[in-house]
Amino acid sequence: MKPNPGGQIDPRDVMGRDALIERLWATLRQQSVALLAERRMGKTCITKKMTAECPRGVLPVWQELEGAHSPLEFVEAVFHEVDRYLSRWNRAAGRVHKLLGQVSGGAVAGIKFPAAAAGHWKALFLNMMEDLAEHQQDMVVFFWDELPMMLKNIKDRHGEETAMELLDAMRSIRQSHDRIRMFFTGSIGLHNVLTSLKQSGHPSAPINDMHVEDLSPLALPDAMELARRLLKGEGLLDGLTDSLPKVIAQEVDRIPYYIHHVVSQMARSHTEPTPEAVRQLVTGCLTSDQDLWEMDHFLSRVDVYYDKGDQAVVLGLLDVLAGAKEPLSFARVFSLLKSQVPTDDREDVRRLLKLLRRDHYLTMDKQGLYRFRYPLIQRWWRLERGLPR
Repeated sequence: MKPNPGGQIDPRDVMGRDALIERLWATLRQQSVALLAERRMGKTCITKKMTAECPRGVLPVWQELEGAHSPLEFVEAVFHEVDRYLSRWNRAAGRVHKLLGQVSGGAVAGIKFPAAAAGHWKALFLNMMEDLAEHQQDMVVFFWDELPMMLKNIKDRHGEETAMELLDAMRSIRQSHDRIRMFFTGSIGLHNVLTSLKQSGHPSAPINDMHVEDLSPLALPDAMELARRLLKGEGLLDGLTDSLPKVIAQEVDRIPYYIHHVVSQMARSHTEPTPEAVRQLVTGCLTSDQDLWEMDHFLSRVDVYYDKGDQAVVLGLLDVLAGAKEPLSFARVFSLLKSQVPTDDREDVRRLLKLLRRDHYLTMDKQGLYRFRYPLIQRWWRLERGLPR
């Protein structure tokens, strides 16, 4: 098994997710699912494995949605998958073809929806699903990767009302067709989008009928086994380096993407395979001028997902907790924050702490103490922001 950081991983090589996948399929028999996690955690690998090894009686449809910027682009992309499926059985999405003909003034040829269809995207979407439900017996699962990013694109370009209308249409379909399921994935942003919509006066709860699964890193034995197989594949594992898999797994918080990266870089740089070499390699990646692991994303996305009026407090909270050597109580966090950012609004700070937890920056333990969720990101933040160690 060879390391492949950022590349397509063969479903057979996806490690440590079998029990989770089995649980997700059991859930899908009952309801739709939203699988949310920090980037690089392996969401896409999981969905690709699920589509490649799906149970009998299930039709999986996987689509990456980050590039869609309008409801029509989304509906058009889904339509081509649905129409291709129905064509296998010499059937057609008849309602959709009829409606497209009506709005365009004639028959529609090719794969591009006419511009005149933009105002009819919702009717096209609902009719498409009616066609699909009428002509199939299997359970259809739409795996929609990076759906939160698509919703943000639509919200920014077409407004909150349109984004909410699309979410409401999806919910309507889930409630109307018992053999259609939706599987959302996203690194960040779904709750940000929903929070923005609620602040704009939309009371709807468009995903409260879905099961939300928060994806964690690999268990330590699985992370060690992944590192061991990758080291063996590169000829870096021998009797002198048996401790390496555990060191690698722990240094990168058991996150598959970074395990692939560490082994790949050790192999390419001909680094001596020792625990100390691993630690130095990780430090080098965290401080790289070229941002080899794209860690700057954790800082730059604050500007994207948080209102300008919140950004100073958000950065202050992350600075406080990145510099902490142990988990902190709310009172201690608030006290330290006030020394950096002028604020007396405790409830607003609690609100932002909750958002930072949902954004996978922070977590809260059973004693109500706050800390960074991932020590690797905390370490990078401390280095990047020049905080005391």
